[in-house]
Amino acid sequence: MTTTPTPLPASPSAHRWRATAAACTTVVLWASAFVSIRSAGEAYSPGALALGRLLAGVLVLGAILLVRGEGLPGRGAWRGIVTSGVLWFGLYMVALNWGEQEVDAGTAAMLVNIGPILMALMGARMLGEGLPRRLLLGMGISFSGAVVVGLAMSGHGSSSVLGVALCLLAAVVYALGVVSQKPALAYGSSLQINTFGCLIGAVACLPFTGVLISEVADAPMAATLNMIYLGVFPTALAFTTWGYALARTTAGRMGATTYAVPAIVVLMAWVLLDEVPTPLGVLGGLLCLAGVAVSRSRRRTGPARENPAPADVAARSDAP
Repeated sequence: MTTTPTPLPASPSAHRWRATAAACTTVVLWASAFVSIRSAGEAYSPGALALGRLLAGVLVLGAILLVRGEGLPGRGAWRGIVTSGVLWFGLYMVALNWGEQEVDAGTAAMLVNIGPILMALMGARMLGEGLPRRLLLGMGISFSGAVVVGLAMSGHGSSSVLGVALCLLAAVVYALGVVSQKPALAYGSSLQINTFGCLIGAVACLPFTGVLISEVADAPMAATLNMIYLGVFPTALAFTTWGYALARTTAGRMGATTYAVPAIVVLMAWVLLDEVPTPLGVLGGLLCLAGVAVSRSRRRTGPARENPAPADVAARSDAP
């Protein structure tokens, strides 16, 4: 009689590699979202675009959840799911879509990139994560790079007070959404948490149903396809890989990783939209990447435990 050997558990380095790969997937897909929003935003209003994107995301995530048979997350996850669903999936997407219509792209980028800084501060205050010196230094470098990218992207358009307020609101609810989602990942997989978070965000955006139906009838196919793309990839896939990585590190370090997005946006705009980056844009992108590298670096002396909460150990066994 033959027996099937029990597979060996993955090494810590394998866990770090998978988390890093998941974070990189999220960053690339979120960067691509800025390109798609430009097209879809010309035909869809902010609320309708958010609802359409979330509905596409719910369909994909729900189908995967059923195929995998994961069911409902633990009871302790629901507070974080509801909070992140309303704030991050719902309010953030509407505020960001609306804000980008009221201010130029550069101003929007600079204001929204306050979010990762708020995330680190909230994580330290609400989750007890601490503020390592390398994280603070790296985020400072990256934020300066985001400001430089924003200056390079800024046009001659006006920026309304409403647009500035909406972008700041998007930054705040983005940070709150991430910090509230982090504890929920101790009670369920990233797929579970983000499926129901996306569903709650879609429910919160249901008042825009009539607008979405009327705009779908008149929108060009390219805009509608971009809206669907936003739901399938930057939402369904990217939020799931984000949750997988977030369960294995701190909210502050994950927030710092998103500072790579402006650099990738500059590159994608060059490749996909033939927008040749200015020297200022290139400099800003390099600063963003340098800051991410500093914030993600580790001390070489002694093993450092990054996420000591016992509940997070359980989350490490969950696959997205």
